[in-house]
Amino acid sequence: MSTPAKSNVEGAGVAPQNKGSWSSFLKSIASFSGDLSSLTAPPFILSSTSLVEYSSYWAEHPSVFVAPANEPDPAKRALLVLKWFLSTLKQQYSSRSEKLGSEKKPLNPFLGELFIGKWEDEAGTTNLVSEQVSHHPPVTAYCIWNDKHGIRLQGYNGQKASFSRTIHVKQVGHAVLHLTKPVEEDYLITLPSLHIEGLIYGSPFVELNKNTYITSTSGYTAKVDYSGKGWLSGKKNSFTATLYPTGKEKEVLYTIDGQWTETFTVKEGTGSKLGSKKDPIDVYNAQTAKTTPLTLAPLDQQDPLESRLAWRAVAAAIEKGDMDTTGIEKSKIENAQRDLRRKEQSEGKEWDRRYFSRVDGTDALFDALGPKVGESTPEAEKTGGIWRWDQRKYENLHAGGGAGQSSVVDGAKAAAK
Repeated sequence: MSTPAKSNVEGAGVAPQNKGSWSSFLKSIASFSGDLSSLTAPPFILSSTSLVEYSSYWAEHPSVFVAPANEPDPAKRALLVLKWFLSTLKQQYSSRSEKLGSEKKPLNPFLGELFIGKWEDEAGTTNLVSEQVSHHPPVTAYCIWNDKHGIRLQGYNGQKASFSRTIHVKQVGHAVLHLTKPVEEDYLITLPSLHIEGLIYGSPFVELNKNTYITSTSGYTAKVDYSGKGWLSGKKNSFTATLYPTGKEKEVLYTIDGQWTETFTVKEGTGSKLGSKKDPIDVYNAQTAKTTPLTLAPLDQQDPLESRLAWRAVAAAIEKGDMDTTGIEKSKIENAQRDLRRKEQSEGKEWDRRYFSRVDGTDALFDALGPKVGESTPEAEKTGGIWRWDQRKYENLHAGGGAGQSSVVDGAKAAAK
């Protein structure tokens, strides 16, 4: 009998000293009933990055993000929105495993945690504000905008995890892209589901499944179908996307296919208006596409609620492999958060979100666009509400020189020292 390749042996990606805890973890998730987010992962697969930072993956290619604002034709503009969305997938779902060797479990953000930065390049200044608006259930809201190009992305999402042969994650929430140039226009973006491959070997990575819809007020819809092995190619991270007039899915205007971690090609479809061509009209290479680094304030200038400052001691311990200190520092923050929640409850108060607000009732834009792609409800009960960027809050804080809800739990302050 031949010996299996190392990568195909159970636990091959796990260091010898961690194999016992990894096997115990696999057994615990296999027999667990409920939401897996409540399970504690082995310390050696912890990431030093908080989940609140993941919002930055939406705009690491600012020029691609703002490109739709410079296209006058509505169909081609919708195509550029689709191309931008596809360009974010590698950063969102693969960049961490490529950098670290496997997917790691991020730090669970505390309520009110912030991640604030900006990208500066040929596209101008693109701003990011990400905030943890709910802890139970965990939900992150974000807003990314570029005033020069009149474009703004906002959204929120949580995750519901379950186990069946592997970990499956349903992302709950949505994003909205708003353009003021060349016309006022909105795009509703649904989020893909995902599952974790390579779990049994100790080298987990994300694979997307099911689909994503992007539908606009200008009358165009894109559908992205994900396939882990590829229908024809047999390659991982494969997808096929089509763009068509809303409600006319068979009248394909453009088709994009390939791998979201590698390259994909754009071709004209069979839509009667734009005709049909076999040769690609565009090719995007996710491996060579240049990303713009996000600029953050120095630690000594950050608000105590900002992620890098609040988790500094925890992150340092994880990077050193010091799991004892990691646990101690994490407990400081988590216990202080519990104390704060109890205090708020006793006083009949609720944490005041700094940049986002919960929408009362329904959301007009979602109600208008959601049903066009089979989304009848935003499932607000799973995300603690519908969350929207509050421009008034932002302007009030900005006018005050950034002053605002600066108090933070003692544990977060201790972690920042």
